[in-house]
Amino acid sequence: MKTQVKGIIKPGYGVASGKGGDTRFPDGTIAMQKPFFQELGLDLSPYFSGTLNISIYPHEYIIKTPKYIFINVKWSPSEPAEDFSFFDCRILHHQSTRDGLIYYPHPETKPEHLQGADILEVIAPKIEGLQYGDEVILECDRRQIEIK
Repeated sequence: MKTQVKGIIKPGYGVASGKGGDTRFPDGTIAMQKPFFQELGLDLSPYFSGTLNISIYPHEYIIKTPKYIFINVKWSPSEPAEDFSFFDCRILHHQSTRDGLIYYPHPETKPEHLQGADILEVIAPKIEGLQYGDEVILECDRRQIEIK
């Protein structure tokens, strides 16, 4: 039940990785969140502490059944609790294939840094040579998330 869509790697806000210079999250939000997700049963240690922002324009996505859903996660002393969902995915770039997870902070609980309707944030192992503007193929489980 897999579906594939072409996507382009786009720059993000830099808060997930800590590269954006936000002093509230010096090592990035993903590094801060990893222990909380680990405690809830999701081990993100194999993945890079940042997200790939993949534009699937002109397509958009529809949330169906997340692989993981975590409600009311208080991961930062200075930020409100948030809800998160994760979905299986695979990234194909040239000759490399990496399994990853679509990282979806629920917009209704996310205080800032919202994404466009065509952007999927993906957590994956580091992919050497991947740059902004590169085309990738994103493979998703259509039972979890649908591309339209």
